[in-house]
Amino acid sequence: MVHLRRSLAAIMALGLIAPLAACGDDDTKPAFADPAATASTTPGASNAPVTESTSAAGPVALSITPTADKKNVPVSAEIGLKVSGGTVTSVTLTDAKGKAVAGELREDGSAWVPAKPLKTKQTYAAKVVATGSDGQTTTASTSFTTMGAPARETGTGLYLFDGNTYGVAMPVVVEFNPGIKKADRAAVQKRMFVETSPSQPGTWSWTSSGTQAYYRAPDYWQTGTEMTVRIAVGGLPTGGGRYGDQDRSAKVKIGRKFEMKVDNASKKMTVLQEGKVVKTIPVSLGKKSTPSSSGHMVVMEKKAATVFDTTDTDGSAGYRTDIEYAQRLTWSGQYIHSAPWSTGAQGRTNVSHGCVNVSPSNARWLFGKTLIGDPVTVKGTGDELDYGNGWTPWDVSWEKFKEGSAL
Repeated sequence: MVHLRRSLAAIMALGLIAPLAACGDDDTKPAFADPAATASTTPGASNAPVTESTSAAGPVALSITPTADKKNVPVSAEIGLKVSGGTVTSVTLTDAKGKAVAGELREDGSAWVPAKPLKTKQTYAAKVVATGSDGQTTTASTSFTTMGAPARETGTGLYLFDGNTYGVAMPVVVEFNPGIKKADRAAVQKRMFVETSPSQPGTWSWTSSGTQAYYRAPDYWQTGTEMTVRIAVGGLPTGGGRYGDQDRSAKVKIGRKFEMKVDNASKKMTVLQEGKVVKTIPVSLGKKSTPSSSGHMVVMEKKAATVFDTTDTDGSAGYRTDIEYAQRLTWSGQYIHSAPWSTGAQGRTNVSHGCVNVSPSNARWLFGKTLIGDPVTVKGTGDELDYGNGWTPWDVSWEKFKEGSAL
């Protein structure tokens, strides 16, 4: 897990992903939080050796980056630290007017990260003090000038809204447009910070295209977990001459454990809260020509009323239907939703276009109980869920998930 020594919070959002239609779709997709945050820098103790060093004699050796008088430094710059014979006891970064910049040490002490992106075309001065076990200090100083606004940016998004409560299977989902190539993912991942309270292990994993990265734990989050996320990529080099568009962050909470388990064999959904069965609901899944996907999914968005429109641009070869109590499971358009037209088939046979059909009363009941991020499992349909078709990090084992980390 990559994180800073002290939690950072704010808000954020934005990004792109265009789902395909299956059971149904509408014009609007799950949204990112409204942009309103800041935070950024470039990956830690990067390049070169010492800048300028003044010290009281002693065994402490200290060097910092960026190097003295370096120009065109990304606004995501961290103060890289290399110290032996002591520990860093003070880092001060000031702008051209002498105003101090807020920031925090990385937990491993390798760098000091500003709390938000630096300003473009500005000169900054850094002073670092390290103290040895004998109490003697060593000071290193440097100054550098940041680059101007980049010509090309990587669009980013964070699917978390600051202050919201989510289900126990809610992954941290970050989006990049265009996707991040494999060679550049480690540097970007080092700038994606997640802290949980109570503390739980976790890691990032990238989709093959690099357009999304997920963060999850070995098991579902504990009820009541508080999660602080900072995607500090504003101004960060992301490859191909592009730079991250902005920092994004959110502080959220995890709610009660609420699970929906759908079995094609019985044509029933078993609903559990905190591990106890609270309701059994008849369902109708996708018919043979349009099967539902089997796998581990999560509720991605909820709409009390929407329109599923699968017609072609000329209005042919599809259908347009008003839908109530729709809960999205995949980008391809599979939902749990009210289906009054199929109540006779529910619990008996599959007639849908891939969705989980339930009666109006059961759909209304479910809609009133669920949170974004609640887990939904479907089994026995014969059609396996494609990884990345929705928020799918739980559809692989923990060991397999970890293989997708760039670090």
